[in-house]
Amino acid sequence: MKALFLHPNFPAQYRHIVTALGANPENKVVFGTKNERPEWKIPGVYKALFNPSREPRPETHHYVRPLESAVIYGQAVFRMAEQLKAQGFVPDVICGHSGWGPTLFVKEAFPGTPILCYFEWFYHSQNSDADFDPAEPLTVDDMARIRIKNAPILIDLYSCDWGLSPTHWQRSQFPPELQGKLSVLHDGVDTNYFQPNPGAKLVLPNLDLSGVDELVTYVARGMEPYRGFPEFIEAIAYLQERRPNCHVVVVGSERVCYGKSLPNGKTYKQEMLEKIPLDLSRVHFVGSLPYGLYLKVIQASDVHVYLTRPFVLSWSMIESLSTGCLIVGSDTAPVREVIKDGENGLLVDFFSPKQIADRIEEVLDHSTRMAEIRVKARQTVLERYNLSNLLVKHLELINQVANRTLTPTIGTEKKPSLTLSTF
Repeated sequence: MKALFLHPNFPAQYRHIVTALGANPENKVVFGTKNERPEWKIPGVYKALFNPSREPRPETHHYVRPLESAVIYGQAVFRMAEQLKAQGFVPDVICGHSGWGPTLFVKEAFPGTPILCYFEWFYHSQNSDADFDPAEPLTVDDMARIRIKNAPILIDLYSCDWGLSPTHWQRSQFPPELQGKLSVLHDGVDTNYFQPNPGAKLVLPNLDLSGVDELVTYVARGMEPYRGFPEFIEAIAYLQERRPNCHVVVVGSERVCYGKSLPNGKTYKQEMLEKIPLDLSRVHFVGSLPYGLYLKVIQASDVHVYLTRPFVLSWSMIESLSTGCLIVGSDTAPVREVIKDGENGLLVDFFSPKQIADRIEEVLDHSTRMAEIRVKARQTVLERYNLSNLLVKHLELINQVANRTLTPTIGTEKKPSLTLSTF
């Protein structure tokens, strides 16, 4: 099989898939990407760079800037695809992440090749992430901007041959009349790597918590309201009043990955630490960590807190469950799809720092009673999100799309610098 993968970052959600395809010498696998990282190499996978010619113009209407950016990305991918064709590479199937624009015009370059799009999120201004916080009411301007953000995604929904979303919750956000061409298929978690390590104590290069008896952990790409960072900081304050020996480790960058930045230019970490007095000798901000160190954090965790608005579910939550973490998670739709309160984790009101602290204490005070929940947490991942099972399904789906054996149903439920290389 000849396969072309498209994503601005390499290898992103496709890491395990392209690794499996690249291991077969009969396959030719090309990964079109914007970010050149020479240290990232996968055997049998050739990187082809696309370079957007410019940024969206400042004078472009702000509703339309994301669409303009997607078009510019799409043009860059088209130029890259034309170079691939000139070198004799015409893929049997194209797999691309929808939203940023790389998949917009690839059909113009390869009109005979079927496309499988990865659909992560469809934007709504009501009953979803954007209007979740009643303290942040949307303006009409916000609603109009959010509606237009779907433009490149809708084009992909129309033009792709098939699509997938990683969870039922995420799929449910897409237009019902188009869900019939979307499979639900999670990326999968390597349960052999993310496995429990009973009795583990946390020691990082610049942090030794091996003598700590109570360890609470929090992981997110950024420190932002979308992942409940302000509520978590407030919960820590309650916790520190009651438990003088409890330590907290926060993994993540001091930035905003999702949602709005503060208008005053401060980070949410700065804002919250100025607002909420904490004993910082017991709160450890360790930044973003490589996988090996991140694994040590969640393996040593006594309680892992995962909070999210009704939005894309983080890989970290499934990875934490796989290690047997006792998760205190927000009682929001994406989390409820995975965690059932009292069975494989505990659920809390996203907006109640006191309840978050109470449930953390419940775990710390009843570690024996919580042992069965930890077992069921890992069992959930083994049964539903195990990479060894889901990777087979991903490869099967790619083959089905390549062979055009799938038939979309409308409105009904259906589950089922590196240079261009020469070939």
